[in-house]
Amino acid sequence: TTGTAAVERLERAAGFDLIVLDVGLPDVDGVALCRSLRSRGMKIPVLMLTARDAIEDRVAGLTGGADDYVVKPFSLRELAARIEALLRRAFGGSTDRLKVGDLVYDLNAERVSRGGVVIKLNPTCRRLLKMLMLRSPAVVERAVIEERIWAGRPPATDSLRSNLYLLRQAVDKPFPKALIRTHPGLGWSISDEED
Repeated sequence: TTGTAAVERLERAAGFDLIVLDVGLPDVDGVALCRSLRSRGMKIPVLMLTARDAIEDRVAGLTGGADDYVVKPFSLRELAARIEALLRRAFGGSTDRLKVGDLVYDLNAERVSRGGVVIKLNPTCRRLLKMLMLRSPAVVERAVIEERIWAGRPPATDSLRSNLYLLRQAVDKPFPKALIRTHPGLGWSISDEED
């Protein structure tokens, strides 16, 4: 809702894939905020939204560090397509199909399979798997997972460990090679690479 709140959340958690930034924030100009994020070394793709449609405004947004610039009013379909295009550029390849070894996650169909065998997962496990696969082979920290899945409010019970257990039972246990790895004190990763 404000630039200050955005900066606080970005500094608290590293798990963001993309920023949709309104130029007309109540406390700070979005272009100035984007410039500040870039000067701090943040490379997260930024899609800027604004009612300002003059060429000078668009140029200022793009030279200020935005990766794309959408003028209001806009179609939600166009916004979604631009977000997908930015994510494709940021993560490479298609954003509708993730693959790690023989594990495939079809994001459009919400279908997970390994070695051609369809795997049923609850919604939390699917979100967790998507996070791990998007970042593969990198380690994803507990705080980042909790921020993304539970909006920064850790559940009262250890739901993360329970869902990781369920995810391992579905994705790893029936197969000869485990893909999900625990990194004590760091977090979890998913990879087909040998240790």
